[in-house]
Amino acid sequence: EKGISFRVEGVPLLEELLSHLPFSLTGAQRRVLEEIKADMARPHPMSRLLQGDVGSGKTVVAFIAALLAIANGYQAALMVPTEILADQHFRRAMELLGEVGVKVDLLTSKVKGKEREEVYRRIEGGEAELVIGTHALIQEPLTFRRLGLAIVDEQHRFGVIQRAKLKRKGRSPDLLVMTATPIPRTLAMTLYGDMEVSVLDEMPPGRQPVSTRLFREGEREEAYRVLAEEVGKGHQAYVVYPLVEESEQLDLASSTEGARSLQELFPHWSVGLLHGRMRGEEKEEVMRDFGEGRIQVLVATTVIEVGVDVPNATVMLIEHAERFGLSQLHQMRGRIGRGPHPSYCLLLAYGPLSEEAWRRLRVMEETSDGFRIAEEDLALRGPGDILGVRQWGLPDFRVASLARDADLLLQARREAFRLIQEDPNLERHPGLKEVLVERWQKRLELAEVG
Repeated sequence: EKGISFRVEGVPLLEELLSHLPFSLTGAQRRVLEEIKADMARPHPMSRLLQGDVGSGKTVVAFIAALLAIANGYQAALMVPTEILADQHFRRAMELLGEVGVKVDLLTSKVKGKEREEVYRRIEGGEAELVIGTHALIQEPLTFRRLGLAIVDEQHRFGVIQRAKLKRKGRSPDLLVMTATPIPRTLAMTLYGDMEVSVLDEMPPGRQPVSTRLFREGEREEAYRVLAEEVGKGHQAYVVYPLVEESEQLDLASSTEGARSLQELFPHWSVGLLHGRMRGEEKEEVMRDFGEGRIQVLVATTVIEVGVDVPNATVMLIEHAERFGLSQLHQMRGRIGRGPHPSYCLLLAYGPLSEEAWRRLRVMEETSDGFRIAEEDLALRGPGDILGVRQWGLPDFRVASLARDADLLLQARREAFRLIQEDPNLERHPGLKEVLVERWQKRLELAEVG
């Protein structure tokens, strides 16, 4: 597929940005940027997965990649799953890229009426150079004048069709997909697909490791003791629930009831509540109060999974940890440990659990490595239907196992690439070509966007 060959060396705008940054890039960030620049310079569309734990500096790398596209006369789009995260990225982009004159626009569901029409006009006319938004970016009426780079952040929160829609907003734009925990389908694509992987395996100076502990329901008092100790030191805490309100069917504690009981138990604490059913303005007010220290303990649902950055928050208690996937647990844990103080993630599990459920939770205790967590997820859930829209479940291998036979699959992937290099149109392998077209012709586009 023919793509855009960007000029990536000797770009004055990039040199100006790097000289303005209020921090130095880590060695891992510099290495990953070189990998991205090499991809962007090639005449074929980039398809790259950028993996790094929360706080490792993925966003800055994405902004620099966007700047390269903009310096070449193209637009860049950054799609994120929540309005909270979109707002945070927008503010950060204005701080860093606004400094060098980049025109940044925000497009979410709360941008309405004449303001929305004006944003559409700027995007369609090419005046908006970097557009940050939620699913609003892939709505049908919106067209980009010259989209050169599509970036998807927290990609495990989007379906493959949504990523394909964003890519279709341009003519073969480059694609950069970012995640702190690759979902199994994307991990499988890296094993036998065409998505290259970059890893940010170095944290910026000052980041503290997070200590994770697993508690049973009967050990709640011990978990509360850790929570109270941290709040007593002047730090802040998250308490996360899987539901907004009580459900008789699942019998899970809800965030609203949890906030009430916490306030009764610790009447001297300032307790706030945040969940997805609140209006945008209410969410913003709660997050502002928490960020500025007026709320000591924030009781929330998974709405805090992405985009919340409060360095003074040092402890997170996750209720019904057995109900969350590994990806969600890892993402939520990334909300703490963002400041100079030691941090603690407390997983509270209920009821008799299967061996698989305990194994999943023990992985969280043992590691904070995103790829290790993804590999465990892969072994537990299967890699997904790689060329389709199913996110997990076993693939159509008759003999092999993606989790067990990783080395063999990597060898097969290398052989496939060698064969395509030697015979790009499979003219010397007509039988293989016939089978490929017959089985996968309609599904290849989905595979291209990971």
